[in-house]
Amino acid sequence: MAAGTRVAIKTFFKTTSILALGLTGGLSGAAWAQSSKQGEPLSAINWLSRSVVTPAIVKPDPPVRGAGGIEDISVLSLDAPSADTLGLLPAARTGLPRTLWGATPEPQLAQALHDVPDDNLPALHELLMTILLAELDPPQISNASQRGKLFLARIDRLLDLGALEQANALLQQADPTDPRVFRRRFDVALLLGNETGACRVMQRTPAIAPSYPAQIFCLARTGHWDTAELTYGTGRALGQIPDDQAELIERFLDPALADGAEELTPPDPVTPLAFKMMEAIGQPLATSMLPLAFAHADLTENNGWKGQLEAAERLARAGVLDPNRLLGLYTERRAAASGALWDRVSAVSALERAVTDKDTSAVARTLPRAWNVMSRQDLEPTLAALYGSRLARMDLEGNAGVIAKKLGLLSPDYEEVAQRGGLGPNAALLAGFAKGDTAGIAAQDDLTRALKRVFDAPPTAVPERYSGELPDQLGAALLHAIDDVAQGARGDHPRLVDGMKMLRLAGLESTARRAAIELVVLERRG
Repeated sequence: MAAGTRVAIKTFFKTTSILALGLTGGLSGAAWAQSSKQGEPLSAINWLSRSVVTPAIVKPDPPVRGAGGIEDISVLSLDAPSADTLGLLPAARTGLPRTLWGATPEPQLAQALHDVPDDNLPALHELLMTILLAELDPPQISNASQRGKLFLARIDRLLDLGALEQANALLQQADPTDPRVFRRRFDVALLLGNETGACRVMQRTPAIAPSYPAQIFCLARTGHWDTAELTYGTGRALGQIPDDQAELIERFLDPALADGAEELTPPDPVTPLAFKMMEAIGQPLATSMLPLAFAHADLTENNGWKGQLEAAERLARAGVLDPNRLLGLYTERRAAASGALWDRVSAVSALERAVTDKDTSAVARTLPRAWNVMSRQDLEPTLAALYGSRLARMDLEGNAGVIAKKLGLLSPDYEEVAQRGGLGPNAALLAGFAKGDTAGIAAQDDLTRALKRVFDAPPTAVPERYSGELPDQLGAALLHAIDDVAQGARGDHPRLVDGMKMLRLAGLESTARRAAIELVVLERRG
């Protein structure tokens, strides 16, 4: 490898990317779309790097047994600690019982977690996140090989949701010598921009057998170029580097090979390791065309401001980014242009100045514009998290006053805000949802009539839909209820009513009330 080339790659590793700052958005969306499969977004299990070698286990032939012999009995320890108990939220803080999983078999729960949608209603998203992060007793297992399956399903669901920080915190608690845990820790570190940390994970885990591509990446990352090249040659000779990865790794090790050559077609699927290598050879991929978790890679300071803003908005919309982080980006500098993204930057910055200065007149002028531009991107919950409680107390009038009340309803102070009125034609009904009692209040349309059926009286009977799951499978019932509310809001109102009643029966009264308010205020009906 030429010395100049080696210096260029070393420069890449110091700045995370050779050309990412100079390219706008990486590979074009059209180019990426040509190589991307159509259909549903990839699940985490499908885009994780093959960073660990899992050797095949050859089982010996069973011994010949005579008639009437006594069969050996395999003894599996069910008392060993289980990763399924790990969590970031003590059960006492979540409102969920430690025995939430009850009698539901672990594989069934893992599948249910994979299948449950992440609806854009903040209340349902918060409930799903709480379930994923709670410290709970492990579910039923029929054999020891199933232990930990639910933990991995929780991690993969967090990755699907783009909640990398939370997934990383959970993974830090798990056994690092478990290849399945290592695989996820390695990729999360890559996506969070911590290549050094990813390679340290590998170095600190000698019991893990990393794949040749992962070894090559980390050897280069730590400056051992000759060893990386030797490892590549060995891997190719042993057939351990697939053909579809070979050219990318070759260019990664010697970018001079790319001079005059056509651009590489992006791998399909793009793994975090391939993503980093594509970036290193000067072909960064646009994260907007990749699973949500990849958006975190655009939040580093090595990316341009626009790229950071777009990634932050995407993650904030999904409910996995601290709203204050997006606010910090919005107000970092003046908008560079007008239209779309820059309208949101200038509108929120103006509102922030007005609220900070406690200038009621300025808030009245700037709030409607901020609401309009943010609502077009389904970012009203972010606006509510930042300003809802404060705006609701400002006693604004006219259109600004109505918007302030809406944002207040989307805040933790929704009960107090609802009692103040000024909420338009649905004021009485919204107040009823906020206190969990809509008896005697008129509804305006089919949706609000359905929601009224939920809150006209306290729930007493388990909806037939969940009768087979209660009382011993409460966790599974709640996952199904999230699905029922999300799908039912699109027009299947009996299903919506059942799901909301199930939430109330489970003691998740606040979640049910907030979901009802959000359905009306946000008008997210499919």
